[in-house]
Amino acid sequence: MRNFYAAILGLLLPATDAFSGGWSRTGANSSSRLHETSDFDYKAFGELTDHSDVSNLVRSVNYFISRECNYNCKFCFHTETNKNKFQFEQAHYGLRLLKAAGTLKINFAGGEPFINPQLLGELCKVASEELGMAVSIISNGSLITSKWMNLYGKYVDVLGVSVDSFDSSTNAAIGRGGDANNKHAERVLRVRDMCCQHGILFKMNTVVCSLNWEEDMNTQVEKLDPYRWKAFQVLILEGENSGRPGDLRNANALKVSRHEFDAFCERHSARKMLIPENNDVMQNSYLLLDEEMRFLDCSNGGKVPSESILKVGVGRALQQAGFDHEMFEKRGGVYDWERDKSFD
Repeated sequence: MRNFYAAILGLLLPATDAFSGGWSRTGANSSSRLHETSDFDYKAFGELTDHSDVSNLVRSVNYFISRECNYNCKFCFHTETNKNKFQFEQAHYGLRLLKAAGTLKINFAGGEPFINPQLLGELCKVASEELGMAVSIISNGSLITSKWMNLYGKYVDVLGVSVDSFDSSTNAAIGRGGDANNKHAERVLRVRDMCCQHGILFKMNTVVCSLNWEEDMNTQVEKLDPYRWKAFQVLILEGENSGRPGDLRNANALKVSRHEFDAFCERHSARKMLIPENNDVMQNSYLLLDEEMRFLDCSNGGKVPSESILKVGVGRALQQAGFDHEMFEKRGGVYDWERDKSFD
């Protein structure tokens, strides 16, 4: 394989350290080299080509733009171990690498992606308008504003909101939305309404845990009417929520058995948009890029990062991702993920 990426990145960043200057650290002095890329003319080099044939594998990619979050969900498996994030130029270039490799849909997640509203919005814009990708976002819904939707909503195909309960005390116990008087469920309704106004497909994600597996959400879900509803069995990952030294969370008390998870899904089986994903289905069937655009290998019960796609390209980094493409296909990883463009 011709080392295309090294040649391009040699122009993008100084050869002495082609990566260390490419991302910002909150609370630390940014490298002076970081700004040397701000005037880089990406388009002058024409279309990027990934010479490894991975287009069938990278059709859908999840990019955690930052680990920062304003909630404290006790089962979180992508915790705020740092506040690092790429600046727009580096993230934009990474999206171009993904597009060249064959990515059709990009999902922006976190942390809470709306903590960085301008970065998120501009990335949605270039992914949709310049690169022709379908764009989705997963959010807790608390920071989404009408102003943001008016500016950037037209670049978003799918907006997913995490909804683990419609009971305020349960949400408080989970850590989603503050105390027992939290308004998380009300915020979800507000976001759903904004999605309708902007022609964005509304999606729900629910983490099934020991605090909510017996809850009946049928009435509320029917009212929200999401076009997709993902139900995930709470997942324990070392380095994130296993309770081991260094982990920021201990979610072991929130685990549910396969029987309990299946009982939750059976209770809601009349909701035809429901897509259950137990641990065996979800653990390795998603391509996850962290804040340094490194694929995360979860196959051994933790998160082992690959080399960054900005350093080695998508094809080589993918070899280190532990991705289960067969399970991705089996769980329906490719679906109708584009909004009705006639709405615009």
